[in-house]
Amino acid sequence: MTTKGPVPMARMNLNEVAPEMYKAWFEVERAIHRSPLDPVVRELVKIRVSQMNGCVFCIDLHTTDARLAGETEKRIYQLNAWRESALYTPAERAALAYAEATTRLTEHGVSDEIWDEVVKHFDEQALAGLVAVTAMINLWNRLGVPLRKRPEPVQG
Repeated sequence: MTTKGPVPMARMNLNEVAPEMYKAWFEVERAIHRSPLDPVVRELVKIRVSQMNGCVFCIDLHTTDARLAGETEKRIYQLNAWRESALYTPAERAALAYAEATTRLTEHGVSDEIWDEVVKHFDEQALAGLVAVTAMINLWNRLGVPLRKRPEPVQG
């Protein structure tokens, strides 16, 4: 798919305006990448949360990162309907349910049922990675969407 015309400019380049904050957030990202959380699970969570939040920049970035981590096109395509798909493992389903519940944060937050399910599938260190990656992608989305951050257009 090609884009016709210029891509709208982002409202602000936060990295230039507030480099100290931006650097701190990237340090957290580096720590998350060093956690024992499976890279595919990490990227699935980032994509799904970004879909929910409507962050096109993050969807574009993390679908690419997921492919580099070994994810298939078919699973990426079905991620928006993961509950109906037979392509995800019980651990991935638990992580996605947690990520969705955290992103929606209803009045009761993450239910005991969802929490108990992720505890079954992830040790404490990986679970810490899941908690952190879900919080961070929500942060990135809440920066990217209002600042209108866009991926580079495909040249064709």
